[in-house]
Amino acid sequence: MTIRHDREKWLLGLMSGTSMDGVDAALIRSDGVQVLEHGPRFFRPFSVVERGEIAACLGVKDPRCPAVRRLEWHLTLWHVEAVEQLLTRAQLVPADVSVIGFHGQTLWHNPAAGETVQIGDGALLARETGCPVVYDFRSCDVTQGGEGAPLAPAYHAALARSAGLGAVAFLNIGGVSNLTFVRGDDELLACDLGPGNALMDDWAGQCTGEVCDWGGRMAQGGTVNEVVLSAAMAHPFFAQALPKSLDRNRFSLDFFTQRLKKSADIMATLAAFTVRAIAVGATRLPAPPSLWYVSGGGRHNPVLMTGLRRELSSAVLPVEAGGWDGDALEAQAFAYLALRSVLGLPLSWPGTTGVPAPCRGGVLVLP
Repeated sequence: MTIRHDREKWLLGLMSGTSMDGVDAALIRSDGVQVLEHGPRFFRPFSVVERGEIAACLGVKDPRCPAVRRLEWHLTLWHVEAVEQLLTRAQLVPADVSVIGFHGQTLWHNPAAGETVQIGDGALLARETGCPVVYDFRSCDVTQGGEGAPLAPAYHAALARSAGLGAVAFLNIGGVSNLTFVRGDDELLACDLGPGNALMDDWAGQCTGEVCDWGGRMAQGGTVNEVVLSAAMAHPFFAQALPKSLDRNRFSLDFFTQRLKKSADIMATLAAFTVRAIAVGATRLPAPPSLWYVSGGGRHNPVLMTGLRRELSSAVLPVEAGGWDGDALEAQAFAYLALRSVLGLPLSWPGTTGVPAPCRGGVLVLP
């Protein structure tokens, strides 16, 4: 089963990440190698109730569990809403879209045991939107011995090529922090680095009911506890060789709340944990990047950005400085990966996920 891609048609990517804030939808044009054009994007936020429904299923390994199946149906329809809203705002119809890349929602990720669970009903999405859909991007990589993550490096490399960049790092700070190191056409390395916003978002939710520490205000009012931070950095994940990947719940908020009393100090130490984990990961790179481009919600947190500029030896800039949209980048990446899947091109490599050989992936369903 395949489709024919017209370069004049749009590719639509969907991303619901570990931050659980909502669905990002974005349009690009590509030939599967070069990124030819960036189109409009749309964000469909999750309500408090919807975030709670997702959170209740995190860590569940069995996609046949009734609660997970119910969530998958709801989640897919939330993605349908995002697609319909984006097409309406862009004044497009389903026939203008070659394929949708549907990441789904990660509930469980343990590649060491050959396990990764991303829910999302690709057939339902295709039927409701009238567009071909590629989904289940990670399973093939994990089955062949890879980490299954991160997958955005293929897209980052395409952006670096189009901009003529040298040794550059793309840093995404979502629920988890992950890194892509690109140097020319021949070197592409990637890995998850550690916690991104997940612990901070969870603590903000408990303390204030907000989805995050807006503007880093709580962290700015606290003091980093270096003893607790050092103990957190003793986690065995940081000693693992690259490439490596993380489940959202690999690190425990309880570790910090049981050792610290003041809410602001906990938030400040969590922010420092994210920064230190990134800095330690940077020491594993084959060369210092000439600059770091930061995407994801973390780039809006001045505490994180100031800490990264202090800890890293290179310039640290939001991806907007490169002419890209940091809120759309991951959704755009899955639009790009969907086309590569349709064309039979690799989505991951030994340097990005540890898979033994370049690996294809994704499952195509037609409406």
